[in-house]
Amino acid sequence: MASGRSNAQSRLNRREDYSLVTVQINGASREYGAGTTLLDISREVAHLYPSPIVAASIDNDVKDLQTAVRDGGSINFFDLTSEEGTRVYRRSLAFVLVVAARDLFPGGEVTVEHSLSKGLYCELHLDRELTGEDVERLQERMQQIIAEDRPFIRQSMLRADAIALFKAAGQSDKVKMLSQLQRELVSVYYCGDEYDYFYGTMVPSTGYLKIFGLRFHPPGLILRYPEKEDPAVLPEYVEQAKLFKIFQEAEQWGKILRCPYVANLNEFVEQGKAAEIIRIAEALHEKKLAQIADYISEHSSEVRVILVAGPSSSGKTTFAQRLNVQLRVNGVRPVPISLDDYFVDRDHTPRDEKGDYDFEAIEAIDLDLFNEHLVRLLRGELVKLPTYNFMSGQREYRGRRIQIEPDQPLIVEGIHGLNERLTRAVPRDQKIKIYISALTQISIDNHNRIPTTDTRLIRRIVRDSQFRAHDALKTLEVWPSVRRGEERNIFPYQEEADIMFNSALIYELGVLRNCAEGLLAQIGPESPMYSEAKRLLNFLRSFTLLPDDDIPANSILREFVGKSCFYNP
Repeated sequence: MASGRSNAQSRLNRREDYSLVTVQINGASREYGAGTTLLDISREVAHLYPSPIVAASIDNDVKDLQTAVRDGGSINFFDLTSEEGTRVYRRSLAFVLVVAARDLFPGGEVTVEHSLSKGLYCELHLDRELTGEDVERLQERMQQIIAEDRPFIRQSMLRADAIALFKAAGQSDKVKMLSQLQRELVSVYYCGDEYDYFYGTMVPSTGYLKIFGLRFHPPGLILRYPEKEDPAVLPEYVEQAKLFKIFQEAEQWGKILRCPYVANLNEFVEQGKAAEIIRIAEALHEKKLAQIADYISEHSSEVRVILVAGPSSSGKTTFAQRLNVQLRVNGVRPVPISLDDYFVDRDHTPRDEKGDYDFEAIEAIDLDLFNEHLVRLLRGELVKLPTYNFMSGQREYRGRRIQIEPDQPLIVEGIHGLNERLTRAVPRDQKIKIYISALTQISIDNHNRIPTTDTRLIRRIVRDSQFRAHDALKTLEVWPSVRRGEERNIFPYQEEADIMFNSALIYELGVLRNCAEGLLAQIGPESPMYSEAKRLLNFLRSFTLLPDDDIPANSILREFVGKSCFYNP
């Protein structure tokens, strides 16, 4: 009987070898034998791409290149100039770092923490402090592994088998995370004898990862990789000491809440302790806001302008409202001014490289008028303020006038607040610049971090649906443009900030899942955004659902889910 089954399978394989499937690549139809891998096909079209192909999608569903094509469909390849390709490259490099650390430091543990200085900040936990020599040895070992061109092998297995595998290896964080997954099949990647679980695909082999670097950054190191804008070289290193400090504070907040990983948070929720986590997380925000207000109050005789800047969906508006309250507790009475009212008329708005209006360029602001008004207000003059009509694209005057007293600072909120050009007429020592972003304190596990960009994107999906009548598809479509604006107008100025505030709340993704899950599920395989929607859905489903009943009305999260005591956007 066994021989009969073997012969039947052999005949089936031969029939498959001679059967053809039709696929579409870059608008052209091609035929391949059923079972041909994406890697084999990628080699035929590699000359059409400016950098190495590292992954692909079939009908908008991302696959690694070892995937066999069994049916027809539309294939899209990702090279290193794409966001998905960069993500795959970065993830694969992190795995090589883990493998190298296991080779050199048995018993040591690598944790992938967060982005920093155009790289990934990681820590290697030993029974002593990490040294620069350790980092040099790690880089040399990674280079050796890459030179060996080891294949990354994906093995699909039952979740129970994966749990047993990681339990035997003593990786309790992986065991806890896998135990909470709501699917029975999982993929484990192997690199030689080493294996790990990662959220997403890998490059075909280590030989794809030739461009990288390690930099000692006590108490850890920075794993450096190329950017999609120029994937052939490492970007120039940029020191971000202030940002690193706020990330360290975020790590400390995570320790206070005893939630380093998603599985820990889920346990608290399932044990009925979510309200306690919410109260402590919100108290940490309130304490930090009070400290910022105290600092500004101590310098109130010099500070005339408070600038609040940060990327999209960082919670700038609620932060500014809460800071206003804390300052008033200290006897300081700030006056807000909206940058939106200083947009130039629509026909003077600059355009981007595609010819579309670029509302996020600083030139979209009437800098001359804004600075003139700042100077006059700080002199104590009565100023007639404009109101921008977004429907007509014209600035209007509707009788709004303000005048401030010498002890009243102005609060200006907007993406350009850190750029000195915005307030060039005001001396630097009369300004406090505050940078706010959602710097996630929690990771999926020790090797799978949660990018701050993903947290902000999910916030925006929920807010756009709640208050702007945009579905998730629309938000995903405009997000790359939003990110380009941030890269140009915000992130280069981060270190100019006097103060940084982390607006992330450790519990928020369990709450956001309630709304975002249904919105993302509406995006079908026919959409180019399907792979991104599926990625975010899989990520969100790692979190146990958490109702919003216990969230205070002044929480930054209320800016996105509604019922804010300040406003509804």
